[in-house]
This record gives sequence, C-alpha cells and structure tokens, in this order.
Amino acid sequence: MASVIRYHEGIGSVAVIGNYLPRICGIATFTTDLVEALSTEAPGINCWAVAMNDKPEGYAYPEKVRFEINQNRLTDYSVASEFLNISQIDIVCVQHEYGIFGGPAGSHLLKLLGELRMPVVTTLHTVLRDPDPEHREVMRKLSDLSDKLIVMSRKAFDLFEDIYAVPEEKITFIHHGIPDTPFVDPNFYKDQFGVEGKKVLLTFGLLSPNKGIENMLQALPSVTKKHPDVTYIILGATHPHVLKSHGEEYRISLQQLVRKLNISDHVIFQNRFVELKELCEFLGTADIYVTPYLEEAHITSGTLAYAMGTGKAVISTPYWYATEMLAEGRGIIVPFNNPDALAEQIIDLLDNDVNRHTIRKKAYTFCREAIWKEVSRRYLKVFSQVKLERSRHPRPRHSYIENIKSITNFELPEMKLDHLKTLTDDTGILQHATQTIPDRDHGYCIDDNARALMVAAMGRKYLLTDSRCFDSLTSHYLSFLLYAFNVETGRFRDFMTYARQWTEEVGSEDAHGRALWGLGKAVGFLDNSGQLAMSTTLFNQALKAVEHFNAPRGIAFALVGIHAYLHKFSGDSEVRRVREILADRLFNQFKNNATKSWPWLESVLTYANGKLPHALLLSGQWMQRSDMIDMGLRSLKWLLTIQTENGHFVPIGNKGWYEQGGPKARFDQQPIEANAMIEACVEAFNVTRDKTLIDAAVMCFNWFLGHNDLNMSLYDPKTGGCRDGLNADGINQNEGAESSLAWLLSLMALQKLYADEILKQSSSSSTISVEG
Repeated sequence: MASVIRYHEGIGSVAVIGNYLPRICGIATFTTDLVEALSTEAPGINCWAVAMNDKPEGYAYPEKVRFEINQNRLTDYSVASEFLNISQIDIVCVQHEYGIFGGPAGSHLLKLLGELRMPVVTTLHTVLRDPDPEHREVMRKLSDLSDKLIVMSRKAFDLFEDIYAVPEEKITFIHHGIPDTPFVDPNFYKDQFGVEGKKVLLTFGLLSPNKGIENMLQALPSVTKKHPDVTYIILGATHPHVLKSHGEEYRISLQQLVRKLNISDHVIFQNRFVELKELCEFLGTADIYVTPYLEEAHITSGTLAYAMGTGKAVISTPYWYATEMLAEGRGIIVPFNNPDALAEQIIDLLDNDVNRHTIRKKAYTFCREAIWKEVSRRYLKVFSQVKLERSRHPRPRHSYIENIKSITNFELPEMKLDHLKTLTDDTGILQHATQTIPDRDHGYCIDDNARALMVAAMGRKYLLTDSRCFDSLTSHYLSFLLYAFNVETGRFRDFMTYARQWTEEVGSEDAHGRALWGLGKAVGFLDNSGQLAMSTTLFNQALKAVEHFNAPRGIAFALVGIHAYLHKFSGDSEVRRVREILADRLFNQFKNNATKSWPWLESVLTYANGKLPHALLLSGQWMQRSDMIDMGLRSLKWLLTIQTENGHFVPIGNKGWYEQGGPKARFDQQPIEANAMIEACVEAFNVTRDKTLIDAAVMCFNWFLGHNDLNMSLYDPKTGGCRDGLNADGINQNEGAESSLAWLLSLMALQKLYADEILKQSSSSSTISVEG
C-alpha cells in the first residue's frame, strides 16, 4: 500500500467531467473506465463523475455519477462549478471533446472552469491542426484555465507546442487506457460467435462515414478469392449523433455494397453497442484488426488501443494515432482510400503466420504501459504534482472570467418549444391562438413564418440535442416562404387563409423585409446543405425588390437579414451593394428628420422601433460608418429613455402610439417591442462594450417575466409560449405566434450573447489569486 500512496499524496477527492455510460460514445467509455480505474488503484480517494447530458432527461447513471449537466444550458455550468467548490474537491479532471459541451466550439465549459477554486487537469481527446478562430480561442483559454494538459499521442504534444504555443512543461503524455487482457489464441472464442474455423477480420466502434469501412468491403473480394474462409465482422451501433441527423444511411449503404460485391457470406454486421467483457471476447476472435479511416486528423483512437492491447495484428490507414502506435513493426500501414493495398496486406498476413504473430506480440508488449492500472497511476501522479504546485504558486484568475460573470449573471429560463410545435402544422405556423389553442380562422402570414424560421435555424445551432425537431420545423417554414414568393412580381405574398388561399399577390414592404430577415438568419445559421441552398437561392431572388423600398421598417428588417447573410457569404458583392444603398437610405431618413429632442426619422413612434437603430448599428460597423453608429446609438438611447419608468420597460402602446408633441399611448404593450429593443441593445453592447446596455437588454427581457406596469408575467412556463400583450385591464391571455416567437427570439438573443461573450473576453490576467 505504501507504494500506492506515493501516487496520490495529498489527494482526497477527484471529480471527472465528461460523458458517462450508459450514454453511448467513446468519451463515455473512457470516462467510466478512468473513474473505475482511479477508484480501484486508490480506494481511499473519493472519485466520482460529473456527467454531460445531450438530452434533457439524461441517462440512468450508476452511483459514481454525482452531478449532471445539460450540455446546452449555460446556467448548469455555473451551478456545477458551485457544487464542485462546495464539495471541496481536490482535483477536477476534464475529458475534453469540443462536441460534448454547449456553446460555440464547446465554450460553455470555460465558464465552469473559470469559477473553480481547485486545480484542473484536462485530457484532450481532439487536437485540431487547422482550427477555425472559435476552436482556436476555446483551446487557448482551456489551456489557460488548466493546470496540466494530458495528451494521448506524441503528435498531439507537438501540435500543442507548434500551433497553440502551449509551453512544453504544461503538457503530459499518458497512454489511452485499455483493459488488461491475456494474450490468447484467436481460435479460443470463435465458436461462441459462430466463426469457428474461419479467419476473422474485425472492425469495431460506433459507425460513422469517416470510418472508411466501404474501402475494406471493396478489398474483401480479392481477399476471399485467396482465402475463402475469411469472415469480416463489423461490430458497433451507429453513432447516436449520426443516427439523429442521417439515420442509418451509412449502414444501409454498406449493406448495399455488400450485396453488390456478392460478399454477403463473408460479412457479419453486429449493430449494437457491446459491454467490455463481450467486446474483449469479440477482439479475441480476430486474426486481423482493421481501421480503414479516411482522414489523418485522428489524434487518438480507443478502438485501435484496445485492439493492440489484446494482441491483434492491425492493418490501418495512416491517421496520426495509427502512424505513431503501429511504428517499429507493431502493425501495418496502408494508404488512404486504397482497397487494393488493404487486400494485398491482409492476404500477406494471412499467408504468413510467423509475421502475423510477431506483430501481435510487439503490439501486446508495447501496450502493457497502457493498461488502466498503469494509466491510473500516471494520472494520480499528475494530480499530486498539480496539487502541490498550486499550493506553492496560487494561480492568477484571468480577468475575462470576471467579465463573463458580470455579463452572464442574469439566469435565463430554459427554452421550451411545446407551444411553437402546437401552432405549427404541415403548412406553417398559424398566426393566432385562442388562449393556447391554435385559431385557424386567421390562417397564416409570412411575418410569423419568417420569425419561426429564425427560431428554428438558431435553435439548430444552439440546441443541438433537438436537431431532428429543428430540421423538420425549418423545412416547414422554408417551404411556406418558398410558396409565398411570387416569381412574377419578385415579391412575397403575406396572408394565407387556412384553406391555403392567398389574400393578395403582393405583400407589404415590411413583410418582404421580414422574410429577407428570416432567410438571412437561416443562411447564417443553417448547416443542412439542402436547407442552406434553398435559403440562399430564395434570399437572392427576393433581394432584387428591396433596392427600391422606402418603408423604414422594411428596409431595417432587410438590412438585419443582409448582415446575417454576409456573415456567411461576406464576399457577395451584389448583396454588399444593396446593403450600401439601403443603409444610406435609412440613415438619410434619420438625418433629414431627427432633431435634438426627437432623434427619430418619423413624427410618430409606432411598432418594432428598436429594429431601426439595430439596422444602423450593424451597417455602421461593417461599412465603417461612424456617423451611422452614432445615429443608431443616439436613437436607441432615446428609445430607452422614453420607454423606461421606475426601472422597468414601458413600450409604446399600440392604441394611439406616440406622436411628436402628443401623449404616449400606455397600452396595449406588445412583445415585439421588447424583442426589438433587446436585440438592439445587445448589438449596441457589441459596438460599445458598455455593460449598461446589457442591463437595459435584461430590463426589457424582464418585461416578459412580470417586471412591467401590471407586475404580471406574459411568459407561460407551462407551454413555452407568450401571451399576446399587456392591456390596461390585464393580460391578453391568447398565445399567438407573434408574441410567442418574440419571446423565443429574445431568449435566444441573450443565450447567444452569453455564449459569444465567453469567447470574446480578453484573456489578460489580473492579480486575483485562486487558492487551491
């Protein structure tokens, strides 16, 4: 026991953050194995897990999971850090893979880590050679917030030094852990899987298109011609995320290829996720293990480590991890996408028992350092080192963590889509509701379907756990917009009856502008190739008409959509040209009509007022027009002044509006006013970095939640919808599309702000120390 204590001196508790079984993925298997190995090697340490959930209901976890995080709910990360701090954990060990954490490039994790008081050790399961700016920034800050980084390949070590400029002393190499299995003859287990007397080739792991199994199948006819007793087992369920987005498309394509090549008698598909004991038995049957991946950018592979650890002769394409692990005769490398080379090497190994067994022994011997007993000891040693180092040298807290906390200190409600789905049928979203029941009498309009498209497109990016739902909703709303576009006039129709009859051939400029706004947002956020192509095409078709628009709100809506479009396709010179025309027109309307006491382009304030300064702020930034920015800020701050009383938001009422020199209508107050102001305040903050504008956005958001003239909440937490307005005699209890979408867009605007700010904040250090 004394020799074990040295590995974890001073460590009483460890929390490991990552996915956890029974969630099906490689990170879950790794995290589970690591927690169990640490607990076995050091039973005196209280080792448990914080599990990341990709669905709201979570999973039926074992007792080792003490805390769960909904990966897309930012507030969960703060609560988790508070829980870990209260629990006085000695070490937090993060299993990092970008996709298992919420926010752009998994940036929500940074908020959790920045609020921890104990040392952090991060195991990196992905290291990108050519990261985009978001992924680079997340990795850079993750490195800042970690006391030690653990990599599982020498290649990852080099990438970190060369690309991310992380000092060598901060990085530690530890093998990918594997079970300790005996070196057995492959024939030992073959009878229980029905392959006795066969030569078995095996590939296992969660199925996805980047695995390259089609190349192995194309190699098989040549192999079976020389060795007709060969069976190829493809073991593993389809990856859950692939299953959500593409179904069994890849597996079906492989099965069709098997039939086409007439090799059905030689291929066995095992479409399931197997437990460790059965996995090791499957591995035991294999004479040759194959990993025919399509790309080199795989920094680690648990399946390859397992295969080598059970003493398999491995043939692989030259992805990074394989090249490193199979060096010095521990396996055979073949070129990417080369079935002939695969077949040649498989035949050679099957022909040469001595060579095959030599490779097996070299792989098995090399991997003795990677068994979980040895790996857990290495982790415990690292934990002790960072704990000791933190006690001697308290780590400075980075000032961006304090900035993030000051911006994201308002807790946002969870997004609920029940009412959105209730209002949506196979045509689109219905305009109105009686109470919470869809009202078919009023049919549909382009405005609401454009707003709904924005919600679906942004939700697809920021709420990935419900991606199939968002894909379906996006298709419904896009289809409505496509049908609404009148090719002959180049304009959108607006109102449609429930009988699917248009009530006019040309809608208003405002409606057309709002449709462009929705399409621009769709282009900016969608990654479904078909939906993106349709959105882009329709956007460009509809853009032609707006060049001659004069209605200021129609222009403003279009400009916001144009900026979202240009965020994706910034080089589109025609769209840039139209933006300049519209921005100048809107600015000149302000310039020619605004006065010191009434800095507005019209003599009356009506609806969606915040969208006009929002459009000026966006245009001014990207056209480098400080006069536009100044006008946008001036008019927005004026709107805030005249619509704030006693610390709460009082939007201009729609029963009389607000004419210059006249009284302000107090009621009815509409949700779209709060939404327009929230989005404008967020953009103004992006321009100025003035945090009072975040306070203003939150004030407008709180109007939905009851901080208003009547102290009554318009948001309905039961349905996820929003009531239609604040009237003098109470709340309008109907939950129509416009109000419910205004709520959802407002909530998304603040969610996006919070996620973006975690990435934007400067990482310069302050002198605040963090005690271990």
